[in-house]
Amino acid sequence: MKKLFALCATLLLSLSAYAAIEVYDFETLEQEEQFQELNQTLRCPKCQNNTIGDSNAELAQDLRQKVYEMTKEGQSKQDIIDYMIARYGNFVTYNPPLTIATSILWLGPLVVIVLGFGLIVVRSKKTPKVAEKTQEWDEDKEARLQKLLDEESERKENK
Repeated sequence: MKKLFALCATLLLSLSAYAAIEVYDFETLEQEEQFQELNQTLRCPKCQNNTIGDSNAELAQDLRQKVYEMTKEGQSKQDIIDYMIARYGNFVTYNPPLTIATSILWLGPLVVIVLGFGLIVVRSKKTPKVAEKTQEWDEDKEARLQKLLDEESERKENK
């Protein structure tokens, strides 16, 4: 029984070896800083809103490895970002550039605000005209109202 328990414990402890932490060796401090910065600025295409440094997806691991290789080769930060954009599109960056394809994302909210404000202005200009028509009160209407009120008060007195 003790041997079985020891065997199970050993197997369970050996499974933790698969949860390895990725360690990257760099020749210079600048390369390491560039790698860390790119890990925090490039978005994982699979995870939607995680950086490749924060994501555990296989795609993010592959992207981290590619960034590491390109950094070790001495490529600049912009070269690596351009490679990722060419391969995965503008989505891989958190600040996509203003292009025809992304203009709706950049200008859409502004258009909605301008149209909404314009609609409010147009409707507010129409409202006073309606109010003027309802405020027309002449002597004839006043006399009819007074007559109705008098009749009502007489009915109450007769009861």
